[in-house]
Amino acid sequence: MSWSFARHPFILAGPCVIEPGDVLPRVAAELARLQVTLGVPFCFKASFDKANRARLGGARGPGIDEGLKVLERIRRESGLPILTDIHEASQAAPVAQVVDVLQIPAFLSRQTDLLVAAGKTGKPVNVKKGQWMAPEQMAGAVEKVQGSGSKEVAVTERGTFFGYGDLVVDMRSFARMREATRVPVIFDATHSVQQPGQGGGGTSGGLREFIPSLIGAAAAAGADGFFLETHPDPAQAPSDAATQWPLAELEGLLQRTIDLWHRARA
Repeated sequence: MSWSFARHPFILAGPCVIEPGDVLPRVAAELARLQVTLGVPFCFKASFDKANRARLGGARGPGIDEGLKVLERIRRESGLPILTDIHEASQAAPVAQVVDVLQIPAFLSRQTDLLVAAGKTGKPVNVKKGQWMAPEQMAGAVEKVQGSGSKEVAVTERGTFFGYGDLVVDMRSFARMREATRVPVIFDATHSVQQPGQGGGGTSGGLREFIPSLIGAAAAAGADGFFLETHPDPAQAPSDAATQWPLAELEGLLQRTIDLWHRARA
């Protein structure tokens, strides 16, 4: 179940955060099926902690100890590689013992100690581009990870701040980041349609209806892989309810995206 960013296109997908019940096993089983049906590599994603919450009482997840137990079980039962976020340098080593890919959240994409700790594990690392950063500035993040030991590194476009409470995606970013970093580039289709702080009660809003057009544009513009948060019932999701893609509609969205990806390179 080792992971490589070298096979294109690839899919990183799963619920935003670990939650009780059967949501994670249901999503993982569907992703395992889609991996066979669509013929592209899948990596299951879920967070054990959402440390960047707007309010003190925001849903965060079960924490590292219980979260890693859940992810280990999903990995064993589904046969899929696992990706999860880390937020502190001390988390890198224990998380790397369980998962296949470490992810650095966008707000932490310049934190040297965190990037170095992730690199020292030798695991593949995905670094999300800060919402305030130019594509070329991701070269420094990649250098920190690769220089510390990890050779499998990718970078992710997840939108750029557009005034207050909105994001835009510059489709030039994929070519510019690849040129600057010389690593695979990923499009985060669900976080890119967020409206930070606009959901009421300190949560983020979002414009889910724009996901299909943006992911299709990214497929044509040069993205090597795609990141999507997906949930059987997004309205009931404890985090990112406005932007997670309905699990029942995932196959159709990915079929169209993969077809566009291949057509753009024909």
